[in-house]
Amino acid sequence: MQLNLAPHSRNEREWDRFMRKYRAEMATPENRATLDLLAALSHRTDFSVGCYCSDESRCHRSVLRALLLARGAKVT
Repeated sequence: MQLNLAPHSRNEREWDRFMRKYRAEMATPENRATLDLLAALSHRTDFSVGCYCSDESRCHRSVLRALLLARGAKVT
């Protein structure tokens, strides 16, 4: 799975465009399978996802968290 860092969005329009592109990337069969695997693993072991973005609300991590939660992942 290739994770793209969110651009330093200057406004809501740029952030919305990034989120749409990232969600489309994560909707490919390979990435959906990886998300399903991570969601299943979350019930058996702890793992973390990190990056260098200072604001999670403007970072791919927030989108990834939502995608995992939608698959029933255990997120703390």
